[in-house]
Amino acid sequence: MRVGLVLGEVWNGLRRNMSVVISVILVTFVSLTFVGAAIIMQLQVQQMKTFWYDRAQVAVYLCTDADQSATCSGTDAGEEEIAAVEAALKSDTLAPYVQDFFFVTHEEAYEEFTKQFEGNPIVDITKPEQLNQTFWVKLTDPSRSDIITETFTGIPGVQSVSDQRSLLDRIFLFLGVASYTAIAIAGLMLVAAMLLISTTIRLSAYSRRREIGIMRLVGASNRFIQTPFILEGIIAALIGAVLASAASVAIVKFFVQGFLVKEVPFTSYITVEQSLVVPPILILVGVLLSAIAAKIAITRYLRV
Repeated sequence: MRVGLVLGEVWNGLRRNMSVVISVILVTFVSLTFVGAAIIMQLQVQQMKTFWYDRAQVAVYLCTDADQSATCSGTDAGEEEIAAVEAALKSDTLAPYVQDFFFVTHEEAYEEFTKQFEGNPIVDITKPEQLNQTFWVKLTDPSRSDIITETFTGIPGVQSVSDQRSLLDRIFLFLGVASYTAIAIAGLMLVAAMLLISTTIRLSAYSRRREIGIMRLVGASNRFIQTPFILEGIIAALIGAVLASAASVAIVKFFVQGFLVKEVPFTSYITVEQSLVVPPILILVGVLLSAIAAKIAITRYLRV
């Protein structure tokens, strides 16, 4: 197979259908950018899970004067009840699971409350004794929070036990749904890109039907005839994939690292180095899908 002749045919095909080729590039760029964004979101969710789950704590809320339940009879948790919870946390039974814990009094809880809701009228009607005294427990293995929950649920002086992981699960579920939605949209866009590539190849083949006829008469193989058309689709998709790769890395560099890290610094974000795993995936997906679409289109055309 003469490489120069094949490349010449590829160039002629791209030049004759430049407007359609540009459409293929743009559609591939947009669709693969969605794919890249979905991958970045998944990487970010995993990064945040690792960061927050390692820091997740279990809160043992003690009774206040306003609580009316089986373990709270409308009286504040006394020193004996507080000492009992502390002793249990230090016991040989729980010590292997508890990395550290600290106690927050009414006054300390109120101080933190006023900082969080500064300027809100709710601060004026809230008194320190209305806020729970709390034991905050950090576990050696955050996934074993059920041990703390089972130990302190229902004992005198304890209003409730709350695992921060359960709240985090809801947040990460929402983020996961958002990333999967982006993947679904990207899938539809990729289907549109494949259809457009297929149409482009058929148009290119139709515009060169005389050349194809001559090549058939002189005994050219189907492989020789098909190769320029397949390369046209691959080149157009490859350009779109490279642009999408650049856009994906740019999102991490300028939006994640350049904006979110500065404006929302309380969590962990993926780095530009971590995002470099995305370009090879996008380029591979773009080349494979375009090659398949072009191969199917030109094969069907030559059979007609």
